[in-house]
Amino acid sequence: MPHRPATPATQRIENQHRAYFLAAVGFPLLVILGGVGGFAAPAAVSTLSGATTWLLGLVMFAMGLSLRPADFLLVAARPWPVLLGVVAQYVIMPLAAVLVVWILRLPPEIAAGVILVGCAPGGTSSNVVCLLARGDVALSVAMTSISTLLAPVFTPLLTLWLAGEYMPLQASSMALSIVQMVLIPVVGGLVVRWLFHAAVERILPALPWVSVAAIALIVAIVVAGSRDRILSADLAVVVAVIMHNALGYLLGYAAARVTGQPSSVRRTMSIEVGMQNSGLAAGLATRYLDPLSALPGAVFSVWHNISGAMVAAACGVADRRRQAAHGEGAGD
Repeated sequence: MPHRPATPATQRIENQHRAYFLAAVGFPLLVILGGVGGFAAPAAVSTLSGATTWLLGLVMFAMGLSLRPADFLLVAARPWPVLLGVVAQYVIMPLAAVLVVWILRLPPEIAAGVILVGCAPGGTSSNVVCLLARGDVALSVAMTSISTLLAPVFTPLLTLWLAGEYMPLQASSMALSIVQMVLIPVVGGLVVRWLFHAAVERILPALPWVSVAAIALIVAIVVAGSRDRILSADLAVVVAVIMHNALGYLLGYAAARVTGQPSSVRRTMSIEVGMQNSGLAAGLATRYLDPLSALPGAVFSVWHNISGAMVAAACGVADRRRQAAHGEGAGD
């Protein structure tokens, strides 16, 4: 039977799927390369140490460019799932971090870093993973946006409360830094998109890659700055990150299920709670805690993208099994 040429619609869908696959695979690979580069050439990478704040600002500016007023209108149209997701973000992950620190008996510097990751807002790559997992993407964007805008208040206060016993911390200075690195760039991106909508639309496909490249550089800087101490660190950091991330996925899903949310919202909350803005946590740890405290954020930046791709793949398998058994398109 002769091969039937692809129609424009089919080709567009195939290109879209290819782009999603590249995003899911490319994010963790680029971040891993950043870590390897920082470890292999610490002297060269350390010259960029002063650029961390600007790189975080770039990530947040790209996030602002990707947002639309409709993303915030969802808060008014569907306040309950957005509120539920944001509350879960700032309750589940900080408490899960404390639990992980207690179970593993982590040293103070690492413990403070793990807790700071838990107190960070949702990660920007969660929106891509949510799309791959067939979750509620609009809700994912709204949750990430609101948790990010609330970060200047909740991240320093929660970190001071939960990590203050491990490391001295100036919450007011951290809050000001988050305003400078997060709030101002996000609002700036929103304004630029409003003023130059057509131009921004053309560069939207490149924005995730700009963000991940900046995060990869942040990871490289963090690793270069604490290379010697990383060599003396054990696998407890990796175990802590994997446990923390897994607890976020499981408890986020459970919170949505207990409150009677539909399947797409359960997936979205699981991903939003489990994936953190660990690049922000790593940058803040470098500036306000200890260089070693940035290590959990750097490892989390790599791992949550890998685990996110695994979660998305698992959702796809569940959907195919459900469709085969019941002829339905969405799964639990």
